[in-house]
Amino acid sequence: MLRPLKSFDIKGQTILVRLDLNVPIINGIIQDDFRIKACLPTINYCLKEGASVVIMSHLGRPEGIYSDDLSLIPIGEHLASLLELPIKFSKDCISQDAIDTSLSLKPGEVHLLENLRFYNEEIQNDSVFSNKLSKHGRLYINDAFGTAHREHASNHGVVDNFKNFGIGYLFEREMKYLRDAINKPKKPLVLILGGAKVSTKLELIDRYVHQADSIIVGGGMAFTFLKAMGYNVGSSLVESKMISQAKNILETARKSGKKIILPNDVVCSDNINASSNGSVISVRDIPDGMMGLDIGPKTIEKYSNILTSAKTVLWNGPMGVFENKFFENGTKLIAEKLVQIVLADSTVIAGGGDTASALRHFKLEEKISHVSTGGGSSLELMSGNQLKAINKLEI
Repeated sequence: MLRPLKSFDIKGQTILVRLDLNVPIINGIIQDDFRIKACLPTINYCLKEGASVVIMSHLGRPEGIYSDDLSLIPIGEHLASLLELPIKFSKDCISQDAIDTSLSLKPGEVHLLENLRFYNEEIQNDSVFSNKLSKHGRLYINDAFGTAHREHASNHGVVDNFKNFGIGYLFEREMKYLRDAINKPKKPLVLILGGAKVSTKLELIDRYVHQADSIIVGGGMAFTFLKAMGYNVGSSLVESKMISQAKNILETARKSGKKIILPNDVVCSDNINASSNGSVISVRDIPDGMMGLDIGPKTIEKYSNILTSAKTVLWNGPMGVFENKFFENGTKLIAEKLVQIVLADSTVIAGGGDTASALRHFKLEEKISHVSTGGGSSLELMSGNQLKAINKLEI
């Protein structure tokens, strides 16, 4: 059992909260604050209940070396504006000055620690480092679902130093959908897979090839399957090392009486950065020198018809290069179809960073049942794998 934040009496306590504030920053400017906003319910609850909050997070991969570009200062400034209150900041996450700042917090105050990964001990799950982190609070709350597939000091080792520990609202919501809803899905169950690589989705396919009523494939990974079927795919993205595995998946699905549903037509161009509309071409007729960059209109119609009757949909990966407006149509129209079935009382769970980015790009993320903040974690959990950071929090 995972203990939710609301099960603790937190008035007057200093709470050490692990958040996932690993957001894209360019020249000090935050490009996407989805993960930051997703943490607000936990922080606000703590403050409302009369607690003080110490926040720790990582940003990027500094490999144990301080970098101005990977400092959490811009995130702290943005978080302060969202909370509409000042935030104390420590430039070192385990210094005595930082610990003293945490110990002196008054109810309603927030303290942000500098990037955990400025210490390699964080990713090494070092016990001494974990112990130093634990000195920042009396209660530990993990609300960083996006790191749950990692076994690091701030989400694993630190737990050993606390009598009381649990999960925040974001983590609780992720578990509700990604574990509970997936374990007992309403039927028909449809799995939508996209993105570039088959290799990253293998475990997901293996789990659902027998359970799902339909598995829809789009994006770059579709061309590995088409190549495995003997089609010429031009210069489309193909994982050559995965062709034999793709053949095995198709055969397993056939023997199970299921289908891996692939595109009939695709939008092609000779350049992924094309500045004009591509050509709609049958998957049987893709010429050399052309690459498929989106699913075509016939495929969109076919996929939409399947989704109409779905009661549970798991979506991981866009249908094309949605970042280019000339190849966004497939991802956009499938997303809009998913919004329609949510309104008809179906459950749609979107996981993976690119999928979430696409939904935000089309301003549809709030209209989907659940959009996971954890790319790798959501993929692992959806694949049926145990996550050590989650197991560590079980009582």
